[in-house]
Amino acid sequence: MSYIPKPYATQNIKLDDEILELIEELAKNTHENWADERIKEGWSYGKKRNDRLKKHPCLIPYEALAEEEKIFDRKTSIETLKTIELLGYEIVKKRSKINEI
Repeated sequence: MSYIPKPYATQNIKLDDEILELIEELAKNTHENWADERIKEGWSYGKKRNDRLKKHPCLIPYEALAEEEKIFDRKTSIETLKTIELLGYEIVKKRSKINEI
């Protein structure tokens, strides 16, 4: 197999300050979605990762994660936002729907 990843070139995309405010919320939600999927698959918290026993040390709230783990989620969020902009989409803040859920 000779797969060579070819992500969009987003290094020159500059995000507006308003959009930058989204990064931490998106990073937290990325972690929450990841954790939700792992738990549904039968994983639970463990001090060390163990694939056979389905234990993972990151099955904790986002706020309790080590900074290195948060950085991974932030990078995912930043690249997502940059890709949205690169593809010509616009993110416009409207009224929050958080309380409607």
